[in-house]
Amino acid sequence: MTSETSNDLSDSGPKDPIKEATNAALTRVLDPLLALMFDAGITVHEFNKTVRERAVRVATSRVVRELGRESKSRVAIITGLPRSEVSKILNSRESPTKIQVSHHPARRVLAAWYDNSYFANPDGDPAILPIFGKRRSFERLVDMYGAGIPVRAMLDELTQLNAVERLPDQKIKVKARVPILTGLTSRSITAIGERGRDLLETLTHNLRPNTQPLFEATALIEDSDVEMVSVLRREITEQGTNFINGATSLLHRSQKRRLSKPTKPSKHLRLGVTVFYFQDEISENANDPITASMGRRKNLRRQQRKFNRAD
Repeated sequence: MTSETSNDLSDSGPKDPIKEATNAALTRVLDPLLALMFDAGITVHEFNKTVRERAVRVATSRVVRELGRESKSRVAIITGLPRSEVSKILNSRESPTKIQVSHHPARRVLAAWYDNSYFANPDGDPAILPIFGKRRSFERLVDMYGAGIPVRAMLDELTQLNAVERLPDQKIKVKARVPILTGLTSRSITAIGERGRDLLETLTHNLRPNTQPLFEATALIEDSDVEMVSVLRREITEQGTNFINGATSLLHRSQKRRLSKPTKPSKHLRLGVTVFYFQDEISENANDPITASMGRRKNLRRQQRKFNRAD
């Protein structure tokens, strides 16, 4: 039997629709990650090493939850990696990627500018602040919420993000509560990891049975008028900002109620909501394996019957 015939026979077996759908989903997720990887100069070999290490760590955590103990053989079965490699990874020091990254300092500073009444004007809006000063100033704001970042560095970053405007007499006013991180920087890449993981964990959480689903919804059209895109994007940005402002205030009010009533120590939860806009061109390639695997919904149309009239 030739190798070609053997391959044909192996491919003719029953296919697992869950595996096929998962592979298609992974392909969609990997495409933007690979683009980032190439921009950052990370090779496929380095990426493969990271995937293997994280696979062993995640699989080990799952095995410990299921069995109550560590089992390298079980991890090797789940991951498909040799047991020797599993042992080597587990015996090495934990990757620093597991360290939880705190909220972006620029976002924290802007949120405090909006929420802390000390930095507000009599109307409750964010006040125009002098850059330097020991009392109500941008310097004081950064000292309190900037995670140790120098005031000049924070000002440069917020200016680059177009979140603040510099005024005469060394004063500044805030322009946007939600900065959009752009450019290939360590902080913008860190934000990708934070937001991407949060979204994927929400989506995968909702796949598990017997769990309370987390809110997730998408508004989508596939035939948008190109001339309306700029208007829609501007309107969605405004509505999204207003929603995030309201959600932030709600979360802060919940936190204040908890802090105002001292109780016995309890577990703390990390809560949040993210809104994002996406836009891409629709691929018309019918041979796209991803699109083909997902399938397309065919619209049913009523067929007109033809009747033969007797002459």
